[in-house]
Amino acid sequence: MTTFERPMPVKTPTTAPFWDALGEHKIRIQYSPSSDAWVFYPRVRAPRTLAGDLEWREISGMGTLYSFTVARRPVGPHFADAVPQLLAIVEWDEGPRFSTEMVNVDPADLQIGMRVRPVFFDYPEHDVTMLRYEPAA
Repeated sequence: MTTFERPMPVKTPTTAPFWDALGEHKIRIQYSPSSDAWVFYPRVRAPRTLAGDLEWREISGMGTLYSFTVARRPVGPHFADAVPQLLAIVEWDEGPRFSTEMVNVDPADLQIGMRVRPVFFDYPEHDVTMLRYEPAA
């Protein structure tokens, strides 16, 4: 059987502050003073205002499970050994939503609206840390 190495994110000048913070087990996202709003995904201009005023600020990463699906078939050959995969969207307390994966939970225990907390997965061979979520209770 052929095995595939899982794809890993690639840092860019725009996204590096996010990935570097995860490497420190912290979560930093952008905040726009001109629109008084938190912003995610990383970008160079603020949404709505197009201002160049985006600032990197740390957040707790705490949030609510906004949506999820239980993938019982691999989403690709790279994930053949990772089923069921609990794909999720978490809404951070600050507002933006983040696509992620739930861990340390039975799929039957997942509920929309449940409180979740961040879990950091380090991949030193790739110099990257991935952000996952687990139930906060």
